[in-house]
Amino acid sequence: MAEFTAQASTRDWRETNQRKRLAALLSRTLRTRGAGFGLAVVSIVLLLAIAADLIAPYNPNKMQAAGILASPGAAHLLGTDHIGRDVLSRIIFGARVAVLAGIVSVGFAMTVGVTVGLLAGYLGGLVDDILMRLVDTLWSFPTLVLALAIAASLGPGLINAMIAIGVVFTPAFARLVRGQALSVRERDFVTAARVLGAKPWRIILVHVWPNVTAPVIVQSSLMIAQAIIVEAALSFLGLGIEPPNASWGSMLRQAYQYMDRAPYLSFFPGVAIFVTVLSLNILGDALRLTLDPRLRERGSA
Repeated sequence: MAEFTAQASTRDWRETNQRKRLAALLSRTLRTRGAGFGLAVVSIVLLLAIAADLIAPYNPNKMQAAGILASPGAAHLLGTDHIGRDVLSRIIFGARVAVLAGIVSVGFAMTVGVTVGLLAGYLGGLVDDILMRLVDTLWSFPTLVLALAIAASLGPGLINAMIAIGVVFTPAFARLVRGQALSVRERDFVTAARVLGAKPWRIILVHVWPNVTAPVIVQSSLMIAQAIIVEAALSFLGLGIEPPNASWGSMLRQAYQYMDRAPYLSFFPGVAIFVTVLSLNILGDALRLTLDPRLRERGSA
């Protein structure tokens, strides 16, 4: 009974300590210039993505009574498009596509890239040479060109676009984690674990991985912003989400033909992309300053 109580008490202490660290991290992040704005915008975009069905005033794919190319007004705050669909509703549902593309594609890239980077960085030797040559091959292609090639070979569709983005972003995570793992594997606590007979997979998971998470978190936030841009580019070129579903890139593709008659069709989705990406970049920079003690000390000096 006493042992069970001690274990429960230890578990509660760890959970409390984790909550305190998270609260301290959030507090330090919000003290960084612009971080509050970035977090607020990202939170709004996430809310729109999650509750789009409840927030959107109209069906995003249905023609409205206001007609074609109706200017912004009381009934339709951002107007209607070339076939009479409400622009505000389509931007709200486009936020869902942007968030989904960013999180899923970066999650895929992070999973594969972190695995490759940890194996290459810790094991070294022939494993490192083979894995990093494959990574360098992908890295040698321009991001958008490779994404276009993969998406074109797979065909249009959001899932295929996310696969293409995930493959393109994998080398960035692999190279980052490999560099961190090369440094961590030479530290005393890793050497001690190796001398005590710990297996390589246990050393990687228990000792190496926890010490490379900070730069991975920062990289993920910045990559989500890039993923949103790449998804918008693919949709603009007809290789992203398929009609009639809305995404910010496909809205720009449909709107550029009406720049002279209805410039708002291009302006509003463009602003959505710009503000969202800017906010993610600001938030990523704030996280980098918070998680890197050297940069934090330099900023406070």
